[in-house]
This record gives sequence, structure tokens and C-alpha cells, in this order.
Amino acid sequence: MASLLSEYHMFNMQISYDGVNLRMKRVKVGSEMPPTILEVERMVPKPVEAVVYPESDGKPMADNTKQFRYIATLKGGFDALYKDRDDVFVAGDLLWYPVEGDAKTRYAPDVMIAFGRPPGDRGSYLQWRENGQPPNVVFEVMSPGNTVREMRRKWEAYERYGVEEYYVYDPDAGVFEGWLRDGETGKLEAIADTEGWQSPLCGVRFGLEGAHLVVTRPDGKVFLTPSEADDALEEAIRERDSVVRERDSVLREKEVAMARAEQLAERLRVLGVDPASLE
Repeated sequence: MASLLSEYHMFNMQISYDGVNLRMKRVKVGSEMPPTILEVERMVPKPVEAVVYPESDGKPMADNTKQFRYIATLKGGFDALYKDRDDVFVAGDLLWYPVEGDAKTRYAPDVMIAFGRPPGDRGSYLQWRENGQPPNVVFEVMSPGNTVREMRRKWEAYERYGVEEYYVYDPDAGVFEGWLRDGETGKLEAIADTEGWQSPLCGVRFGLEGAHLVVTRPDGKVFLTPSEADDALEEAIRERDSVVRERDSVLREKEVAMARAEQLAERLRVLGVDPASLE
């Protein structure tokens, strides 16, 4: 009887493999062999491979100088508009990944604005690391290489992933279009007339002068091209320098006048006249 009990004695086996404790099933001594190393390796959980989110799609920012100029104008204009805000992120041609774990679903709007997110440098916009906040406002500046199918896919993606305002400008055709998310349907609905349209989120107003897109800030200033911004900066510096020179000239004249007055007062005192008695 004792030998019979020994033959069917049950036990637990615990193996530590690469820091992972594995508890094996109960086995009968003499009836089943302990697991092999290969079997143990198969039981070890495989590490989850980290998803890589590339920071470049290998495509150029713009196809021509005109498209680039308008992209830079919009990006620079919104940067200037929100330069004193710490809760607005503005980017141009930055890869946006809306779905965690999916490196294939990505978009690179020409210009995008995310409210409620801090400004600063980013290699890409990983939405789940931005408190789940998608870009609120997106701009696309078309080039001759853009196809209807491509633009349709972008519209569908922006609608699916939460963009609230979407604008498309074709500088060659002089056409500016926009879509606004409807609060009831949750869909991006076309703006019937964009001439003079004011963005609900940004407060800027859009208009066309011929084929040229004009963006006007709430304070009445217009968005400038990079070269126009440089010219305006140089003019502002010249005006500032002129004011400084004029102020310094006035101070010098005042100092000279005070020195002359003091010299005259000293002469009067030499003659025995109190300068104060002449006031």
C-alpha cells in the first residue's frame, strides 16, 4: 500500500525563468516527466513589441513655392496670434497619430491648431498623449498634385477623428472652402458662404482678394507672409530707433538748457544778485 501511495503522490512544481515564476500543473510521480526547457520557454509570456511612430512620412511639406508661402503664412499668423497663450498648440506639416498602437493611421495637416494643449516642440502629435485631444482646426493648402480622391480621404479622416473646423484653400483656383462640425449630427457640414466667414474657435475672418486669401485677426491685423512679416519687423525697428533718437535728442537739449541756466545763475550770484529774487 505504501508503494502504491508513493507512485501516485501529487506535487506542485514551480520554475523561475528569466524572472518569471511559472507554476506547473500537478503531475504523478513515475507517470509523467517534468517539462522540458523548450516547453518552459513556450510558457513564458512574450514581451509586447513597442510600436514605433515615425516622425516623417518622407513627403515634402509643399509641392511648390506658392503652396509653401500660404502654409507658412497661416502657421506664422496663428503663432503670432497665440504667442501669449499657454494653452494653444500650433503646428505645420506635423504627423498626427489619432489611434494608439496604430502607426499606419496618420495624417499631416498643412496647419493644425489644438486648443487646451501647451505649445512647444513635438516630433509628432500622439493624440493619446495629448489628453485625447484631436486638432480642433485644420487647414489644407492645395497644390496641382492633390487629387479629388486624396482630398476626400482627408475629409473623411478629419470627420472621423474629431476635427471641429476644416478649411481647404486652392491658391491657383482662388477657392476657399470650409466645414464645421454640427453639434447635433456630429458631422462636418459645409459652410455655405466662406466670404467674410469668422472662425468660431479662432475668431479670425477669411476673405478673398481675387485669388489671394486674406486672414484678418480679431484686432484687425492681417496675417502676413514671411517676407511681409520681416518687412514689418524692420519697419517697427526703424520706428523704434527713430523714437529713441528723438527722445535722446530732447534729453540732450534739456541737459544743455539746464547747464546754461546754472551758468547764468552762478554769474548772478557773483554779482551779488540772488537768482531766486528774479523769479
